[in-house]
Amino acid sequence: MYTELIKIIEGGLNQDANKVINYSKHLVKKLREDGEDKLADKIMKTIEKANGVPVYKDQLFDAPVDNDTRLNIADIIMPQNIKLDIILSDSVIEPINQFISLVNSKNIIKSKGLDINLSLLLYGPPGCGKTTLAKHIAKELDIPIIIARFDSLISSLLGNTAKNIRKLFDYAKSKPCILFLDEFDAIAKARDDNQETGELKRVINSLLQNIDEFSENGILIAATNHEQLLDSAIWRRFEKIINVSIPNNSEVQNLVRLYFDKIDSELDVEDKKLEILFNYLSGYSHSEIVKILNSAYYNSIIKKDEYGYEDIFMEYLKYKTNNRFAQDEAIRFLHESNITQKQISTYLDLSIRQVRNALNLE
Repeated sequence: MYTELIKIIEGGLNQDANKVINYSKHLVKKLREDGEDKLADKIMKTIEKANGVPVYKDQLFDAPVDNDTRLNIADIIMPQNIKLDIILSDSVIEPINQFISLVNSKNIIKSKGLDINLSLLLYGPPGCGKTTLAKHIAKELDIPIIIARFDSLISSLLGNTAKNIRKLFDYAKSKPCILFLDEFDAIAKARDDNQETGELKRVINSLLQNIDEFSENGILIAATNHEQLLDSAIWRRFEKIINVSIPNNSEVQNLVRLYFDKIDSELDVEDKKLEILFNYLSGYSHSEIVKILNSAYYNSIIKKDEYGYEDIFMEYLKYKTNNRFAQDEAIRFLHESNITQKQISTYLDLSIRQVRNALNLE
């Protein structure tokens, strides 16, 4: 019994939740053998209430590095440093919350003698919030997120990439955290791709082995913009797979309204120009929408003017055309967007006659 107590203390001091739980169960078994059922029940109840991984706060640690370049192969973000304004789409919010609940129920599930795989694959177009979702999950679970850096993880030296992958996974095993593999297709491409070298195929085999071992106890999230490139064996490794897609019309509206609230905008939300804006932004990703809104806001600050619809429409036009349009095109676009001739004249610093001429008005 003393052995179990010492091991439990060691596990607590070393932030090893699995060691604490396993030796607590050994202690429970011995207590029952000695007829101490009441104390054994209390210990088991404490284990079952442990709700997932332990809180990991105020602990400093160094990121793993590539032995050759001495560059970090991962970035580490503590949960208290994650600041997010996030809008989850209806198709994403339920599976994300399910995954968070699964992690929080980890110890209860394991106490029943069941295996659990805490892995999540996010795929979809760029800019739709996959990285933000991974950070959101880390924030909700109150644990650090370790983000792999593929620029230094993938080594030019033969064999070093597989070693770096092993080092990264071993590092993530040593503490409560989320291991996040962004741009996952960089190392998880299909092994039957004839353009890939034998070395990369060996890297994928190493990756699969590490995922299998890590998934027994760790929390793994991967994200890719190119799911069609992934090796078929990769898909089977993930417990949950979520398609993070372009926001629908309702989500676009929520995102824009949230942004207006955030900057204390005085724009008239009853103005029909808001509906025009929603239509313009439909089909764009979350990051593209925020980029357009941000650029317009920055421009209004530089001009020391109020944040107006004309600012947003102009930034949208610049983004849509890669800033390639003539002055007359801008005038006609703003006019079609329900901006008055006087507002166009003031905004573009033109005379009313110039505006009217561009609109072919007498």
